[in-house]
Amino acid sequence: TICFNRLPEFADLLLGGVWASFGDVGRLLAAAGGQRDAVVEAARKLLSDELAPQRQKLLVDLLHNLDENILAEHRQDDQKWFEGLESRFKNKSSYMRYSCESRIRSYMKEVSGFISNVHPTARDAYKRIIDLMLEKLKSVKYNGCYFDRREEEEAARLCTVEGWFSCQGPFDSDYCPCKHSINPYSNRESRILFSTWNLDHIIEKKRTVVPELAEAVKTRDGREVNWEYFYQLLFTLDNLKLVHIACHKKTNHNLSCDKTKIYRKRKQTHKISYEKLPRKK
Repeated sequence: TICFNRLPEFADLLLGGVWASFGDVGRLLAAAGGQRDAVVEAARKLLSDELAPQRQKLLVDLLHNLDENILAEHRQDDQKWFEGLESRFKNKSSYMRYSCESRIRSYMKEVSGFISNVHPTARDAYKRIIDLMLEKLKSVKYNGCYFDRREEEEAARLCTVEGWFSCQGPFDSDYCPCKHSINPYSNRESRILFSTWNLDHIIEKKRTVVPELAEAVKTRDGREVNWEYFYQLLFTLDNLKLVHIACHKKTNHNLSCDKTKIYRKRKQTHKISYEKLPRKK
């Protein structure tokens, strides 16, 4: 067992060549014989005296990892995680669900706010579609399940049961080239950093989806707008990708809505021609 009360030796281990052989914090802590508090105290002392940026970063990362409390769920079990949050949030999952709901609500607000750009003759129809979308969103609680690690249906959440999220890569890629991942349930810093991750619309919300919805309502000419298709593009994982800020490309996606899905297909009615029916003898 390593004695972490002896700071000089700990400094050599942490910052010297031996550190590299450990590979990760978990193995270092195992070598520490469970002396977590001693490791934290020693690392903080070293950080206060350290001037080299690279070594400062190493110590900060170590302290960040030591501060994780992933399994804790309730406020009383990880009070640091809840610092700065309203007292109504009693557990981590409820806040994370609220965080996701807030994003989806902001998308709905953008759709509603676009009504001033809709042709005056189409505004009533546009408003009716907004109401239908809002009713559906309320029924699914604004898809807050996407960020809730307690959600039982695996396909309905974007994280593991422990709360790990993985970047899904830029809109034009099937994967994240940098393998970004984060667990906002682990500590306060990760919770705050997760707010910089984006739910990115593959077919862009502002440039494409909302304007095309407005145009569809304007030019419907008796046809029924397939509002559920636009709902899926705006608020569901059919068109949303969770991406790290570095993978969030803000260039024009140059993607358009599926023209075959903008309007509901009319039911085929087969007319019977009585002239062609055989006459009874």
